Amino acid sequence: MLANPELEAECIRRVIAGERHLFHNLIRPCERSIYLLLLSLLKNEAEAEDAAQETAIKVYLNLHLFRGEAQFRTWVLSIARNEALGRLRKQGIRREESLDAVTDDQTGDYTPAILTSWREVPTAALEQKELGALLRKAIEGLPEIYRNIVLLRDIEEMDIRETATALGISEGAVKVRLHRARAMLQRELAPRLKAFAPKRKGLLWGRA
Repeated sequence: MLANPELEAECIRRVIAGERHLFHNLIRPCERSIYLLLLSLLKNEAEAEDAAQETAIKVYLNLHLFRGEAQFRTWVLSIARNEALGRLRKQGIRREESLDAVTDDQTGDYTPAILTSWREVPTAALEQKELGALLRKAIEGLPEIYRNIVLLRDIEEMDIRETATALGISEGAVKVRLHRARAMLQRELAPRLKAFAPKRKGLLWGRA
């Protein structure tokens, strides 16, 4: 995995120069993020896999256009997102519009979820198949705009700027949607997660 930005930049340079075999090393760290985003948008595993392959091809063909103004993974996810939206348009599916779009960028106080986030639940608890399946089902049940935020911020652990760039929204919108998504998940998961929550009072959800 290319964790070092300098190594990543060097790999990009070498691929562009003709060392095509290095492209797999470059794209491999992004594969999971690409697939999760595509699956969230397309809601079909086979379609997401096909779109992921097409995304990889487009990344390769357009690699010379990458200028390093954003993180490489962010740039790749933007290509994946455009690929998914293009497919949805061709299928004649109306993309879910931004819920509460008018208030997406409003600032102010938001009521945090009272319960702990799943990232603060003991690992042993999350490894239980029943709880893991419950979590996946709850995330899949979120409206698209909130599901994407949770996948990128809490599952892939992307930062706010990277998430905003990948989804084509403002950083303020990322913060607001994340608060709302976590609140929705809390309502769905609270009865089960209470048994695993740390015995502390006033615990808020994780990062904003």
